Amino acid sequence: MVLADDDVLLREGLASLFERSGFDVVGQAGDAVELLALAHSTEPDVAIIDIRMPPTHATEGLEAARAIREELPHTAIVVLSAHVEVDEAMELLAAGARIGYLLKSRVTDIGEFIETVRRITAGAAVVDPSLVQELVNARRRRDPLDVLSPREREVLALMAEGSSNAGIAGRIFVSEGTVEKHVRSILTKLDLPESATDHRRVLAVLRFLEAR
Repeated sequence: MVLADDDVLLREGLASLFERSGFDVVGQAGDAVELLALAHSTEPDVAIIDIRMPPTHATEGLEAARAIREELPHTAIVVLSAHVEVDEAMELLAAGARIGYLLKSRVTDIGEFIETVRRITAGAAVVDPSLVQELVNARRRRDPLDVLSPREREVLALMAEGSSNAGIAGRIFVSEGTVEKHVRSILTKLDLPESATDHRRVLAVLRFLEAR
């Protein structure tokens, strides 16, 4: 195991905790450069990484985790974060198994934390429950189709299949005029104003496909 965190006290505390729990801590790092060098020299079973590290305290830890996953795919990755950061977490979790995203607050429950790291090392992908809820909320906030009624969603789905207004009318058993009203409402709700260059119907379909 290797540990990477610029907070020396936290890092030393984690090292002591893991060693008492039977893990072999082969090295510690205070920034991403040290972490990558350490990972390549030791090829650890698992790397515990703070998501934000020097010099900018932005996403250095995440970028290092991505590099380790690409270059040392057998190494499990556990990213620790002080806050729920949805975009960074989504990018990391797309890497698949042997990945964990945990809030630092979870470390206070030592038994659960150690068991979670063991599960990730053994092949599991573990997401902090707080992140799961945030991802659900973010998905709801970002879904551009939430403004549409169920019938309008149905009409838009048929538009995406390439159906004309007449074709849609036949599929859902309403008049063509009613479909036209639904289409106008969809374009308005999706904030697609009339334009000399953009085909609003096509843009609406693209919104539908992106939200799936």
